[in-house]
Amino acid sequence: MSSPNLLITGATGHIGFRVLVEALQAGYSVRAAIRSEGKAKEILATPSVKALAPGGKLSFIVVPDILAEGAYDDALKGVTYVVHLASPLANPSDDMEQTIVQPAIRGTTGILYSALKVPTVKRVVITSSVVAVLPLQTMLGTEDFKVHTAQDRQPAPDGPYGHVFVAYIASKVKALAATENFVKAENPHFDINNIHPAFVIGANELATTAEGVIKGTNGMMMGQVLGVKSNEPRMSGTVHLHDVAKLHVLALDLAVKGGQSFGAIKNNVWNDALVYVKKHFPEAVKSGKIPANGDQPTFNIDFDASKTEETFGFKFQDYEAQTVSVVEQYLALLG
Repeated sequence: MSSPNLLITGATGHIGFRVLVEALQAGYSVRAAIRSEGKAKEILATPSVKALAPGGKLSFIVVPDILAEGAYDDALKGVTYVVHLASPLANPSDDMEQTIVQPAIRGTTGILYSALKVPTVKRVVITSSVVAVLPLQTMLGTEDFKVHTAQDRQPAPDGPYGHVFVAYIASKVKALAATENFVKAENPHFDINNIHPAFVIGANELATTAEGVIKGTNGMMMGQVLGVKSNEPRMSGTVHLHDVAKLHVLALDLAVKGGQSFGAIKNNVWNDALVYVKKHFPEAVKSGKIPANGDQPTFNIDFDASKTEETFGFKFQDYEAQTVSVVEQYLALLG
């Protein structure tokens, strides 16, 4: 068995699984931190992993409580690289400070302090979000006529949070700030790159039903495709799942300077998905499998991610490619 040189947390998530596949394809020996043994079986059963036949280059370690003190101490032993994706989703609760915000902060600082104990660690890549670097009012629809980048920093919204999205924003802003404060306070022997994706759209290989395909951020595009009509405008900005996963792996390369933030976003108009499905899946539209008659108004966010494309030498795929990826999988599972 190859000795693992990369730890991935959140490997059973939408982005995390694709990062795992990209990392194996790039030649890393991966140790995936999972919540239970059953999650390993899900990963090993996927077509991508079966095709790669990673054998000893993929191993698993169970971390049942990522917020426990020293939760990742054993998982990090001997590794050189870390991709930290595990973080709470934006699920409503009676106390979003305790279920969304604090777990995001503690999960991030916890793995960083564990990494301090492991001299072999050289690079940590953390999944943040564009919402960590955009002004709150801009994301709520107030046009500020500014061009934003991943180098921007914002104050965190204060609780109590009136909406789960605001709590999610707070979690990302505060986790990013905690990461940067950690670097200043601890001067670690490793460096950190942060990835800031927009809404991630792309076929989810861990989904085994059509309903599963449209969960999470894929549902933000599939809503209008399936006939959902909204009167509330949504901010623009999406990124193809494969692009953001590839970016995480490329950002591990020690030839890329550490201590950087990389945006991952392609501008979009949400209702353009209706045009794309009519173009690529006319029979499914005609039969009613995908009604393509919903409505999701868009307000534009001006975000410049050209630094990312220039640093890593690839262009982000457009909203059309993202849409086709998800609808193709949805129709295949719908039968």
